[in-house]
Amino acid sequence: MSVQLWLAIASVVIAGVPTTMTLLNLRRYRVSRRDAPADDDRAPVGICIPARNEEDNLAACVESILAGDDERVRVYVYDDQSSDRTPEILAELARRDRRVTAVETVALPDGWNGKQHACWRAARRAIDDGCAHLLFTDADVRFSPDAIRRTRAEQRRLDADLISTFPRQITGSISEAALVPMIFFILLGYLPMGRMRRSRAPEASAGCGQFLFVSARCYDAFGGHEAFRATMHDGIMMPRAARRAGFRSDLFDGTDLARVRMYRGLRQTWMGFAKNAYEGLGSPVLLVVLTGMHLLGQIGPWLYAPAALVGGEALIGAIGLGAIALQIGQRLVLARRFRQGLLPVLLHPLGVAGMTAIQWHSFVLHQTGRRSWRGRRAR
Repeated sequence: MSVQLWLAIASVVIAGVPTTMTLLNLRRYRVSRRDAPADDDRAPVGICIPARNEEDNLAACVESILAGDDERVRVYVYDDQSSDRTPEILAELARRDRRVTAVETVALPDGWNGKQHACWRAARRAIDDGCAHLLFTDADVRFSPDAIRRTRAEQRRLDADLISTFPRQITGSISEAALVPMIFFILLGYLPMGRMRRSRAPEASAGCGQFLFVSARCYDAFGGHEAFRATMHDGIMMPRAARRAGFRSDLFDGTDLARVRMYRGLRQTWMGFAKNAYEGLGSPVLLVVLTGMHLLGQIGPWLYAPAALVGGEALIGAIGLGAIALQIGQRLVLARRFRQGLLPVLLHPLGVAGMTAIQWHSFVLHQTGRRSWRGRRAR
């Protein structure tokens, strides 16, 4: 067989791997039950929110939490030296509702990333106030009224000390639609959730920094955010830290529990992912391997299949179309499950190319120490 034919066969095999993994994982990534009963634990649940220049988001986030049906909720917001109206908004929220606590702001210590320090300070105050469980989230997330009750029910069902989910991702531009849903393509296409549940191996875990729910006992045991103080990716680092300390972590589908529009436009989306995309991989070898797989199995068929059909190479063209069909089938399943619409499906090769470029940009930022959160690098 010719080299071109071998490459075409390799591309369809590579395209089939994440498609098959996605179908298997979606059977395990269960949707939380709407009729989940409340538990008897009356200890408060601390919602920890890091806020830096969040004047457009903070009030709506906190109010969506307070409107919930779980009376145990307490909200702890740490203002990370904002330069906008965030401190005034936070003070008003705390004045209006005693369930809201404005955690005292201090200077950022050396060696800390701003977000991790903000989460750490909020968590310490919540635990001191008797909170038995903590939910770490972002100010741009909006919660459904039953989010906390159903999350507690999922924690009991999964029998895990730390659970996480990915809120419904709202997109408002073509660049957002191409790049943001790639979260689910990567997560469900490459994470073996069966192994995640069979073992406590740190590398077989995942999470989302927008929704990390953990028992205070587990949090204290692995050292809290101090254990990964300089990271830009608590969604990856917290489950790994919990597992190293001997606890279980798990994932569930909470698409209807919360929603978020992470970024607005290409620049925000690109830089937002670039701050931690490489850290999520953690290895230059894995970055090279994943890049090769995506070039051959996800982007290549869109280029060689039309060329082969036009050039009279019917078999190679047909194999390429098969690889494309696998990709589209996978993205259609994901789009339906996570309410993404058809645009991300149609933009799939651009999304893969864009995310691959972001991962390499993130690698450069990581190597040169130029990553930042909300405009500030770790000290």
